[in-house]
Amino acid sequence: MTLAGQADRFALYERAVQEPAVQVRVVEDLFRARTGRAPVDLREDFAGTALFARTFVQGDPARRAWAVDLDPAPLAWARARGVGDEPRLTLVQADVVDVGPPAVPPVDVVVALNYSFFLLTERARLRAYLARAREGLRPGGALVLEVAGGPELQERGEEATDHGDFTFVWDQQAYDPIHSRARCAIHFSFPDGSALRDAFTYEWRVWSIVELRELLAEAGFAASVVLWEGPGDDGEGDRTFVPCERAPAEEAWIAYVVGWRAP
Repeated sequence: MTLAGQADRFALYERAVQEPAVQVRVVEDLFRARTGRAPVDLREDFAGTALFARTFVQGDPARRAWAVDLDPAPLAWARARGVGDEPRLTLVQADVVDVGPPAVPPVDVVVALNYSFFLLTERARLRAYLARAREGLRPGGALVLEVAGGPELQERGEEATDHGDFTFVWDQQAYDPIHSRARCAIHFSFPDGSALRDAFTYEWRVWSIVELRELLAEAGFAASVVLWEGPGDDGEGDRTFVPCERAPAEEAWIAYVVGWRAP
């Protein structure tokens, strides 16, 4: 059997795409800076295999998390590996636009990472999600949206990253500038020449930061802030994100847009 035939697409995704330690640090730092304490519980929306939620609860025995996703496949993958067996982490199969009490109680933080909310392509549906997420927060809580942008996101082409025993390929297949829609895919290739094509596919609306902040205000959030990545010594980004109201024009960027519920 080829290496592609033996491949576990969810395990490869966790290794190639996600940065849970960085993301947890961002959430902890922004919440502590505003409230004076660390968050004790959160909800991870569009959670997939719940890697972020798992990393969050591992950081402190007092923490709890709920991981919500509509797709049963990644949740089943996580359950098969013992995720959710302990009471501090609960997996929930549900539509994030509808989820809330009693399935998930109010929390300090709700996160939607890796641009996952780009799957909500209609303005009314994204606004409904933001309003529902606000309802799922305690007073003074935060909704954290990880967003990407820049001209490179509008270009067709593939970008390959070597991980040693496999290569991760990000494939931008199409972009419609009239509707700000993108079609993208993830492939994995292996040293024996085999490949796992279309391991994951996406039909996105690429939301801008200004649109997100306007929608957060419409959804009832008291304030919003943008966290922009620092340049680092090599100009490639240092994985540290700071509040910013002006940012340089870059070919590709990652940022966090945070909505705060009123205390």
